[in-house]
Amino acid sequence: MTYDTHTLVHLCTSEEWLSARQTGEYRAPSLAEAGFIHLSSPQQVHLPANRLFRGRRDLVLLRIDPGRVGSPIEWEPGVPTDPAAMLFPHLYGPLPVAAVTGVEEYLPEADGTFAPRAE
Repeated sequence: MTYDTHTLVHLCTSEEWLSARQTGEYRAPSLAEAGFIHLSSPQQVHLPANRLFRGRRDLVLLRIDPGRVGSPIEWEPGVPTDPAAMLFPHLYGPLPVAAVTGVEEYLPEADGTFAPRAE
């Protein structure tokens, strides 16, 4: 599989993003729990969105410049139900607000699912 590695994305709530903007960095709960922040390529973000956030309407999609994060990013397997050989980027450190190049609302379809992105 090929991925857009020039832009990575992360989903969080708009409230979490506002808080990150005040502190200058975003620390997802997974950073304390697993040691990394789950990222995605734009083409695969619908998979974790459907698994974790189905039906949620308070999400934003953070567009991230990997060259600005300052911590290692490793491409690693997701969960067993993901397509075979699919790898996801994991950020091993906090996400600096300065690495976020764009923020957009991320809404589900009428049935609560998130569709694949045409990027």
